[in-house]
Formats: sequence, structure tokens, C-alpha cells
Amino acid sequence: MTVVFAQGAIRLFFDHDNTGLLGWLGGGFGPVLAANAALVAVGVLLAGWSHTRAKAAGCRN
Repeated sequence: MTVVFAQGAIRLFFDHDNTGLLGWLGGGFGPVLAANAALVAVGVLLAGWSHTRAKAAGCRN
């Protein structure tokens, strides 16, 4: 999730019309960029949460 939407945000910086997976969203550059950034943040938070749970469960790495 993090990688897909981060790549989408970077692509949007170089080509403002290429909205990628969020093309259905509409609204232009700003809202699509904000949605990409929000989804990247959600992905980072989920990765941190799962890492913490794995450590608490005794999983290695």
C-alpha cells in the first residue's frame, strides 16, 4: 500500500494528469495528491502497528 501510493504521488508530481489508481476520485491535482499522501500515511502506520504486534508476539526480525 505504501509503495503503490507513494509511487502514484511521485508520478503525479511529474505528470499532473496521470492520477493512476485514484482517477475515479476527480477534483484534479490537489485532492488526488492529498489522497495519495493520506494513503501513504495509513500504510506507514499499519506497517508500524504490525511490526509492534509481531515483536510482542515473539516473532523474530
